[in-house]
Amino acid sequence: MPNFKLPLSGDVAQTINPWTAIFSPYGGQFGLININLGRSSAPQVEEDVLSDVGSYGKQLGRIGDALVVLLAHFHPQCALSAKEEKAIADLKAMLDDIDAIKRRHHRPATAP
Repeated sequence: MPNFKLPLSGDVAQTINPWTAIFSPYGGQFGLININLGRSSAPQVEEDVLSDVGSYGKQLGRIGDALVVLLAHFHPQCALSAKEEKAIADLKAMLDDIDAIKRRHHRPATAP
């Protein structure tokens, strides 16, 4: 994400989504457009990760890709509870849905 500066504002490296600001239960600040979409205990680290490593979507995508691999090799030593089986089934369904969207947009998908 490119960094840019407004006059007298310093570094600005935050995605600004007007719809989120308008409909957010926490509201937003308009004027020189300063919208806080969340809190971070280390905002500079978060900013550097987003600009140097990847967006939240990219990070979640890589985690999902790794989970597909782990799930393919997952063989529990004892029986899973119904709740645990549902959690894994729900995760697999979500990862399959994400793969379908990736394929629709001609992006590499990871489902086996």
